[in-house]
Amino acid sequence: MRRWSVVVPAKRLAVAKTRLRPVTARLPGIPEYASVHDALVLALLADTVAAAAACAVVDSVVVVTDDPAAADVARSLGVPTLPDEPDRGLNPALEHGARSAGGSAVAALSSDLPALRPDELAAALDAAARTAPRCYVADAHGTGTTLLTAVGTELRPRFGTGSAAAHLADGAVLLTGGPAAWPGLVRDVDTEEDLCAAEALGVGPRTAALLDRLRPPRTRP
Repeated sequence: MRRWSVVVPAKRLAVAKTRLRPVTARLPGIPEYASVHDALVLALLADTVAAAAACAVVDSVVVVTDDPAAADVARSLGVPTLPDEPDRGLNPALEHGARSAGGSAVAALSSDLPALRPDELAAALDAAARTAPRCYVADAHGTGTTLLTAVGTELRPRFGTGSAAAHLADGAVLLTGGPAAWPGLVRDVDTEEDLCAAEALGVGPRTAALLDRLRPPRTRP
């Protein structure tokens, strides 16, 4: 069984998950958090990193970030961080992380997969190892990418708008397991609908606890 290094990028909180801001703007504040939006972004990151670290075929996880709070979350889970030395955007950060991670099998994993299960990630990585030198998993909408893998070759990430088509055009092979095989892996969270869909699958403990705190208290009959 092939062993993997996984790189997770975490943007600075000021520019992370901007499409979720209309959602978090409506939520009540929590005293210990300066920003509910930041708290949600960090919860998504924590549950994603924890799932990757618990995956049976993953030897190492590294978070590439220049955000102190994101780095603190990673370290609290026993996961090392790397500064975004290129500081030229997501794809250069992933290339930097892949070079630093080393090993012959490297994967880039989105940081907003709160419903990810370790066994789902293991199944996708095993499929990638059997399929092609470079593979990717498309998100639930079929347009984005949640996982990009490289075995014995450069990662060559093309994350961003339309990344699924960009990875395919650059020679990566689409893994076709999809929602039936790894529902949490394809369910990244960019919008309120995505968040609801992830919660329906069952999110990790950090996201679940935060969402529970943000709900209004139940009234007694």
